[in-house]
Amino acid sequence: MSTITEQKQTTQVYRVFIKATPQAVWDAITTPEWTDQYGYGGAVEYELKKGGSYRHLASAEMTKAGEELGFPVPDVIIDGEVLEADPPKRLVHTWHFMMSPDFAEDAVGTVTYELEALHGGVTRLTLIHELEGAPATALMVSSDEDPTEGGGGWAWVLSDLKSLLETGSRLSD
Repeated sequence: MSTITEQKQTTQVYRVFIKATPQAVWDAITTPEWTDQYGYGGAVEYELKKGGSYRHLASAEMTKAGEELGFPVPDVIIDGEVLEADPPKRLVHTWHFMMSPDFAEDAVGTVTYELEALHGGVTRLTLIHELEGAPATALMVSSDEDPTEGGGGWAWVLSDLKSLLETGSRLSD
């Protein structure tokens, strides 16, 4: 689910229920062994403390796609700073998309992950992406286009994460 305001899509909220513990979901969000397996791939690097760094690295597939499209993909595609880390309940960090020069004008946003244990071994994962002054990024992360064509946005990433944790397989497998 996405909440997109008419003021240039400044806040997007996504929620998914995952049959896994909050710790398993936390690990899937914060460790490179997991993040390279779902969504668009690519390893993450977190310093899970206030003021720590956050970096999302380009996967080999991203680099290849960039070459095919005629633009170089940087090693770090998303850069940020950890604002809050409360494992396995809440993670807040800044989010600056750097994969393409098309996003250079966009302001730095904030991503918040909230994880809540529910009955029956289910975790409610809520992702809030604040995008004030970042219209190009807002359109990209809210995309409902075919993920195999570069679309899908947060809905795709979270759906793929859910599938991987619950079944051991990605949606595209």
